[in-house]
Amino acid sequence: MAVTKELLQMDLYALLGIEEQAADKEVKKAYRQKALSCHPDKNPDNPKAAELFHQLSQALEVLTDAAARAAYDKVRKAKKQAAARTQKLDEKRKRVKLDLEARERQAQAQGSEEEEENRSTRTLEQEIARLREEGSRQLQEQQRLIQEQIRQDREQRLRGKVENNEGKGTPKLKLKWKCKKEDESQGGYSKDVLLRLLQKYGEVLNLVISSKKAGTAVVEFATVKAAELAFRNEVGLVDNPLKISWLEGQPQDTAGPSHPELSKSLTSALPACPRNLVQGYPCSCLCLQRGTIYQGSVLSERDYESLVMMRMRQAAERQQLIAQMQQEDKGQLT
Repeated sequence: MAVTKELLQMDLYALLGIEEQAADKEVKKAYRQKALSCHPDKNPDNPKAAELFHQLSQALEVLTDAAARAAYDKVRKAKKQAAARTQKLDEKRKRVKLDLEARERQAQAQGSEEEEENRSTRTLEQEIARLREEGSRQLQEQQRLIQEQIRQDREQRLRGKVENNEGKGTPKLKLKWKCKKEDESQGGYSKDVLLRLLQKYGEVLNLVISSKKAGTAVVEFATVKAAELAFRNEVGLVDNPLKISWLEGQPQDTAGPSHPELSKSLTSALPACPRNLVQGYPCSCLCLQRGTIYQGSVLSERDYESLVMMRMRQAAERQQLIAQMQQEDKGQLT
């Protein structure tokens, strides 16, 4: 009922900027143009954007459904006629209305008009209730198209920055792994898998897997700290490690390759570790992270312990991910 009253107070055609005779195609086109400009994702600082977007959605629901639109047009026409009659009333007619007979006729006419308006209102309420019960496929489809367009715009901006090597934006890393062009599993790295591996370091703004070069992706982090943690610590899947390099936003004090390449090149040069604190991790890996003893006193003992705990969590997450993927493969085979 609250939605119906709100609709009765609005001119849905004026809201969308279209004529009353506009076809469904014109209604949808006008909705997309208006909705894109006031979408809450594009206007996070405007509290009225969500309200306007909701009103546009209501207009689309009613005007793209033939029965609901007919009921709305009937109520709208009745209100226009009532307003025109009220405007034409002058002082002379008001005095005449004081006469009992004139007032009785007016009351009868008004009663008929109100009854007709009430019937039209009830019809509109029924049509809106039907739309709510059935679900608005038109609205869902249009909103899906808007979300898809917003996503494509974001990915296009990201691809443009990578291709043109524009550098002073948010931090971005390039990911590489072994993958053949005909490999439908993409070497074990789907978009969901990569997001699960990377989001533990911080917010991921965008992730684009190259459609031209297999085994290549670009990830955009919200902060340099998150990108640096991923660069230094993420190794990827055990049977297909990731190679990570900087594209944009590399801090000046960050140098050298990511952890897998660095550990490979320096392991042979490290002495034996006298304190292998965690079972299941090679001494060279721990010694490499534990710069306090072997690499020039870079990290404190607490930093070292934090990194060890992060490694343990990463190993557990990778094992869980591998088990889940194996379970999904078994489900597909059965």
